[in-house]
Amino acid sequence: MEAAIRAGRIIGVLIIIQMVGGVMVNFVLEAPLFDAPGFLVNAASHSRQLGLAVVLGLILEALWVGIAITAFPVFYQRTRTMALWFVALAGVVLAVAVVENAAVMSMVSVSEAYAKASAAQREQLETVRVVVASARNWPHFMARIFDGLTIFVLYAVLYRFALIPRVLAGFGLIAVVLQVTGVGMPIFGHEVVFPMLAPLGLSQLILAVWLITKGFRGQPGPGIEPGDF
Repeated sequence: MEAAIRAGRIIGVLIIIQMVGGVMVNFVLEAPLFDAPGFLVNAASHSRQLGLAVVLGLILEALWVGIAITAFPVFYQRTRTMALWFVALAGVVLAVAVVENAAVMSMVSVSEAYAKASAAQREQLETVRVVVASARNWPHFMARIFDGLTIFVLYAVLYRFALIPRVLAGFGLIAVVLQVTGVGMPIFGHEVVFPMLAPLGLSQLILAVWLITKGFRGQPGPGIEPGDF
């Protein structure tokens, strides 16, 4: 029981770190990519800032692996299948994050070339602006979708085995569905619906506070469930 409480508290701290770091990366450090007149002009002069964003972004996504490993002994006592899914999805999240952040550095490289280019060369670089930006944006959307799927598995285990109050876990499941729907809209030709992301932010904050103060609750299951393997 003490091990479950300790694991829950560690995960709560990691979630808080992810939330604070995510705001820093997306709305502060990566701001030059999206501010006028665009990344072609801005990125080169903010290369160190964007490099920091890449490093911090990778660390934050790697924390999902840390969360999955920390939760694994607690989850595995109850359900092998979902515990393994959680670890596997955490690995996918990190892999997609590597692709996304490599694309961010490509944006910096193109911007640096643009800063040194002649007028004619700049016109050529302007033609690849959309391609370079899309190479970052689509992995970004995919990463957020896989973030949501990973969180869904987390809340599903928490709900199924009452490791936190079920009302909180249930709210989290609904919030994840809204988040995945909101960030998945570009796939169907629409803009991201940012208000649909807000419930998950609130749910994650409440979850983190609960875990830090209470940890996981409940007793281990009687063994491996039928159908797990």
